[in-house]
Amino acid sequence: MVVLWLVLLLFAAEFLLAVHGKYHALDGPAYARFVDRHGWLWLHLGGGAVTLVLGALQFIARWWRGRPVLHRRLGQVYFVGMLAASAAAAGLIATTPAPLSIRIGFAATALAWLVTGFLALRAIHTGRVLQHRAWMVRNYAVTLAPVLFRLMLPLAIASGLQPDGALISGLLWASWMVPLAFVEGGLRMAGVPKGVSGTHAEQH
Repeated sequence: MVVLWLVLLLFAAEFLLAVHGKYHALDGPAYARFVDRHGWLWLHLGGGAVTLVLGALQFIARWWRGRPVLHRRLGQVYFVGMLAASAAAAGLIATTPAPLSIRIGFAATALAWLVTGFLALRAIHTGRVLQHRAWMVRNYAVTLAPVLFRLMLPLAIASGLQPDGALISGLLWASWMVPLAFVEGGLRMAGVPKGVSGTHAEQH
């Protein structure tokens, strides 16, 4: 698991460096596409960067078991970043000239992110630690959706597919649904209780 999360952290770091390289030039074509929406863009990128980094650090080892206060504080910062990025995503979706199918794809990703995060918070606030961990794994799988999308799009284009609205929309859905499917399979194999219900007895 440590190796897995280290790999994910490296992917996240590479993604953040690529995004910085894409948008740091204020007069570049990528940045110019967000004329009058730069505030939403940077809020989304900043909040997303926080969740990518802190999420990987939280999962990378069991160090936090001996530091519950630090784990809780980092978790709170993670959720603030998620809420900020989601609010900015709503602003970007509402103002983008992209086709409706693409906007729906982005909105579905943001909704899946918020729902899994809410269920993780609900679980820990009711003392269901195993459920909290499971929902946080699901949530981080959705957090990594932009990373996976960035990997999938050039592969799809290289295979001969046209980068039209249908392809982009399909990849947006796949970028979080496919990881969630793998996560669910792993959780079921590990015997993690299914669903959002449960009691303190699950933890013992």
